[in-house]
Amino acid sequence: MDVNNKEVLHDVAEADLRLIRFLYCDPSGVIRGKTVHSSQITSKISEGVGLTRAQNAVNLFEDLVHVDGMEPVGEVRIVPDSNTYTHLPWLSRTASMLSDLQEQDGSEWGGCTRSVLKRAIEKAREAGIQIFAAFESEFYLAEDIGDGPQPWANGPCYSSSGMDRASDVIDDMVDNLTDQGFIVEQAINEYGPGQQEIVLKYTDALGAADQHLKFRDTVRGTAEVQHGLSASFAPKPFVDGIGSGAHLHFSLWSLDGKTNLLHNPSAQTEISEMGKNFVAGLLDHLPAVIALTCPAYVSYQRLKPHSWAGSTISWGYDNRECAVRVASPFTGREAESINLELKTSDGTSNPYLALAAVILAGLDGVARKAQPPKPAHRDPALLSPEDKAACDIRPLPASQLEALDALEKDSVIADGLGELMMRCVLATRRAEAAKAIANGDEWARLATFSTY
Repeated sequence: MDVNNKEVLHDVAEADLRLIRFLYCDPSGVIRGKTVHSSQITSKISEGVGLTRAQNAVNLFEDLVHVDGMEPVGEVRIVPDSNTYTHLPWLSRTASMLSDLQEQDGSEWGGCTRSVLKRAIEKAREAGIQIFAAFESEFYLAEDIGDGPQPWANGPCYSSSGMDRASDVIDDMVDNLTDQGFIVEQAINEYGPGQQEIVLKYTDALGAADQHLKFRDTVRGTAEVQHGLSASFAPKPFVDGIGSGAHLHFSLWSLDGKTNLLHNPSAQTEISEMGKNFVAGLLDHLPAVIALTCPAYVSYQRLKPHSWAGSTISWGYDNRECAVRVASPFTGREAESINLELKTSDGTSNPYLALAAVILAGLDGVARKAQPPKPAHRDPALLSPEDKAACDIRPLPASQLEALDALEKDSVIADGLGELMMRCVLATRRAEAAKAIANGDEWARLATFSTY
């Protein structure tokens, strides 16, 4: 949307709203914020709301972790972006805006995840590239019947019976998304019992991350408030169930938005030379990238062979077992529709940090004119040793701690995150790993079932 503060203030009054949420996504991937009464919105929409620096050092398990520069001393401001203003249809007289965390003088604060993505977008622009993206999210609907959360509305994958059984809830979710101005492309029941997927149309990189947070908030709020259910974006909410991803689709475009730079006119179903450079960079940095795209302890319960999640450093054309998939274009729309999909991405991620990491990694490949290995023509686990070598198939980090170690060693991603954000991510996520290891996998799974 192209909305300014004056238009928001007019709508707040016209719609007789009572509460406006100033939301942000912290480094642990949790949507947090503060709520402003409509009587205070005139000043707060510009000056923001105070927030202790320590709040971004709270991890996924709600533990305050010591991070230098994020102690409970001093404040930053939650300053909303009026372009993200929407009414929340599942609530009465309530709206929300996504926000930047700024220093009190209005300058950028190093602990703001949205600002990390803005910097990565600017770096892409300097290279003549505009990024468009969308997160393709799977989630489970669940109910608590006394023995903990259980899948709700089971049905065979993609079946009409499964669609019928969840239709009341999914219809409300679709309505609530479209009422906020989002374009819903698909709504389907997925592989697992109670597993669903709703796909929103791609947009610019910042808009895609903002849209993903609004999507998560809408799905969770609709399930809880209107239907008394839980919605879980966790990568492995049920120990023996199918995992859920938040697959990241993205494409590279000219700055005027007219040319898809992934398109190869001489080979319509293959990507361009720049596209290959970008893929090569992403593969080179993937061990560090997944510390941000699959950042939680439970993320690594999903990244297994034969799970369509991508468990190796690999790429291929329409190969859903590879970490990076070239999605085949649609006939007649090849130049517009060809795109890349990162399978190793899930709902525990902060979308600003996840998308920024992908952009930074790919741009490094473009700058170096790096070449990817041979694309995998089948499931990497089933390739012969010779083909594995030709495709340079390598294992990804097998745990949260291994991925964090890779991130700490990756200067490209570290420089893009900035010094404070890097220290924050390493400290808070390592504290999560320590607590999860101490309490066990089952505790960690249940503790993160519906956090996000």
